[in-house]
Amino acid sequence: PKLDGSNDISLGLRMARRILGDILDIGLPTATELLDPVTPQYIADLVCWSAIGARTVESQIHRQMASGLSMPLGFKNATDGSVAPAVNAIRAATRGHTFLGITLKGEAAIVSTRGNPDCHVVLRGGSTGPNFDAASLSKARKLHEKARLKPALLVDCSHDNSGKDPDRQPDALEAVLAQIEGGDRSIIGFMLESNLLGGNQPLTPGGAGLKRGVSITDGCIDWDTTERCIRSAYTAVTGGF
Repeated sequence: PKLDGSNDISLGLRMARRILGDILDIGLPTATELLDPVTPQYIADLVCWSAIGARTVESQIHRQMASGLSMPLGFKNATDGSVAPAVNAIRAATRGHTFLGITLKGEAAIVSTRGNPDCHVVLRGGSTGPNFDAASLSKARKLHEKARLKPALLVDCSHDNSGKDPDRQPDALEAVLAQIEGGDRSIIGFMLESNLLGGNQPLTPGGAGLKRGVSITDGCIDWDTTERCIRSAYTAVTGGF
């Protein structure tokens, strides 16, 4: 949390809980990507939606963890763009599992889950290019149908769907909204990488000289662009009402 290499995880978890609680208190839902199987024990009760990333979508540990979470969860397609690992992850996470975990007191325990019925795929593109076009969505739907799953696709307009160029995120969103307006009901939402100010900046030792509101990870669109995107999405979904 201090960006200085001190790795004060205890402080970070407390800060995370406080921030998530503050967001919920003003009536906004919260979301995060779960990178490891331990952190959710400390924050899952304050998270409304979560995701498993492209690099861990094939991890059995993450699939087992997902089966015990109480919020809707998206599995991102693999980094090479393949959607099958995410579909397979859904099949695994919707079933019950028994595995080694920890209790709320941090003690080792055998964990038994019932399965998470609210899982879906997140399309984020891959090394072969974007996958938010109609042909890619059709292919993803067919994979769901083959696995006897109801197609539910959330499109990540960032990452490889924008070529990691934040300025291209609105274009990706526009293409997705056109498909929604055209009657595609398999699309359940979209993701944007957004911050107060656009672009990103490198992390400096101790955070010295960092500009407030600018990402230190992936490049983001700024707040004005975010507002325009959300308003466009609202119009596309509701017809302006």
